[in-house]
Amino acid sequence: MLMKKVSLRRLVKAGSAWAIGLSLGLSLAACGGGSTTAGQSVTSATTTTIPSPSPPPSAVATVTTIDVNALANYAAPTLPAYYDGSVRALDNLPAGSSITDRGATLGRVLFYDKQLSINGAVSCASCHRQAFGFDDAVRFSTGFAGTAFTTAHAMRLGNIRYWQPGTMFWDRRAASVEAQASQPIIHPVEMGWDTAAGGMSALISRLQGLAYYQELFTLAFGSATITEARIQDALAQFERSMISSSSRWDTAYTQVFNANGPNRNLNVTLSGFTAQEDRGRQLFMTGQGGSGAGCAACHVPPTFVLASGSRSNGLDAGERTLFKSPSLKNVGLSKAFMHDGRFSTLADVVEHYNSGVQDGPALDNRLRGPSGAPQRLGLSAADKAALVSFMLTLNDTTFVNDPRFSNPFR
Repeated sequence: MLMKKVSLRRLVKAGSAWAIGLSLGLSLAACGGGSTTAGQSVTSATTTTIPSPSPPPSAVATVTTIDVNALANYAAPTLPAYYDGSVRALDNLPAGSSITDRGATLGRVLFYDKQLSINGAVSCASCHRQAFGFDDAVRFSTGFAGTAFTTAHAMRLGNIRYWQPGTMFWDRRAASVEAQASQPIIHPVEMGWDTAAGGMSALISRLQGLAYYQELFTLAFGSATITEARIQDALAQFERSMISSSSRWDTAYTQVFNANGPNRNLNVTLSGFTAQEDRGRQLFMTGQGGSGAGCAACHVPPTFVLASGSRSNGLDAGERTLFKSPSLKNVGLSKAFMHDGRFSTLADVVEHYNSGVQDGPALDNRLRGPSGAPQRLGLSAADKAALVSFMLTLNDTTFVNDPRFSNPFR
């Protein structure tokens, strides 16, 4: 009888332990836990969904600050009213081409990418710096090797879209912005992909191995195929999108612009200008026959791009090369002037046109006096200083700080 009682007590204890275990198991199951018996999973009726892992960031997002789902506006910028039909008629965008947000975004990455140089040392932006109006701060830019130098000063890039006929480089040797884009890349001094290094084909092979270009070329062109023509197109789209239209001069001119007014109201007093700046404006806009310096005849407002058909400016006697100039927008940010950077100040530039123009076969006729000899303006010291002051009003702080044109790399 005693043995039966002990066995019964053990049975009761065992049963209690089983009940507690069952209760604990159910509790754990209700919290999302479970147990496995004989290979079978035991779960409760209430389950917690485990979130799927987030997709890895794209290669573009990893190496740049660009959000491909919220691209910057390059295709349809807001421009002043005076960027009207008369300005659009100067657009050198090839027929059938366009500027798209996707294409210009790719161009921006290419422009700032040092992988475009053979040793990863320089990019387009190394010589064309936004802070200087996409000019260089030194007379001659440093090539990829760090010791060799180019033989021409880097050009400002603002408003190149409005230069006709669209030829590029100081000596106009490239037929278009697109044709220009390849030349620094394959130059033996600038970026190094010359024939000995494999040329554009070798560069393309490098870019094909970079995941962010696979994504960006697909975004811009619909496929990841990289070609020289696509590189040229994207860089040209980005460079043509660099429109400078927010200088102090622009802000003041907006208030008086009248498309049907005399000379489009270019030669009227502007609000917010000092007496010296306004005197400089008057000299710049007024022809030589009207006691002005006649600058606007060649550097045409509102883009201040060189007039179509312009010839050279008489830097050297006997000059035969037809040189061009960049827009004067942001000219006050430059540190060297003319194709060879020979002048270091705007005062030097003004003095050249005042007293230093040399004769030669390439000289523009607008730089000749009544006798046919090179002009001599005979400006006073005060008027020369006024011209410099006016040109400083063409600096565009909005343009040189615009994030659309900044370095996109992290």
